[in-house]
Amino acid sequence: MPREPLSVVVTTFNSAATLGRCLASAAFADDIVVLDSGSTDATVDIARGRGARVFVEAFRDYATQKQSAIDKAAHTWVLLLDADEALTDSARVEIERALENPTAAGFRLPRREQMFWTFQHRWSWTNTHLRLIDRRRARMNAAAVHAAPETDGAARTLRRAVFLHYGEPDIATKVAKINAYSTGVVADKLRRKPRFLGVRMVAYPPVFFLRQYIFKRYFLNGWAGFISAVTGAYYVFLKYAKVYEARRRERQ
Repeated sequence: MPREPLSVVVTTFNSAATLGRCLASAAFADDIVVLDSGSTDATVDIARGRGARVFVEAFRDYATQKQSAIDKAAHTWVLLLDADEALTDSARVEIERALENPTAAGFRLPRREQMFWTFQHRWSWTNTHLRLIDRRRARMNAAAVHAAPETDGAARTLRRAVFLHYGEPDIATKVAKINAYSTGVVADKLRRKPRFLGVRMVAYPPVFFLRQYIFKRYFLNGWAGFISAVTGAYYVFLKYAKVYEARRRERQ
């Protein structure tokens, strides 16, 4: 049975180190759109070399950038990938099968994370992300950092459609992201006026660590899993600490 045609969209900025692998994994798509925000490395050349339709726009925010890329897709069904992600062979099979007779507004895919020098153990918990969407029924939300599509109907999960995230090759990269992301969410958190910030700073980080390390089975990843759970707990602490700091400044 023929499947629905598929567009893959990728937003980039100085992504030369990972973009080739990303686009090679999506070569089965009928259309590839790369929206760049002013790279100074070989990103644009790599994208054109892989047959992508390349656009360049100044970066505004994550949600606006991704929505602009989606709007440029040639087809109704769109697969969102970041430049540091790549599909597995099983993901391709499952995606093509789902598009033979799509019965949902979108599909969630499990993502295996790079944990410094290794990848998540296959039995540890993998979060799912809504990445395969009918763009007539989906729009990006307005989240400050982790913007994601939202659909007007049901979304299903393709359990075998695993994709890989090559986002954190070392601890320094992880900590730098934590610092940047925790700063990025401050304004949004302030608008929501969270209560009990002191309690959150004290109680939530250890709860987060236990959830990751024990209940999500990060212990299966050895020291990489332990370090990932600890740094994740630190991110939780840091975002509330920065909100607390910003609130104190407002009162001065």
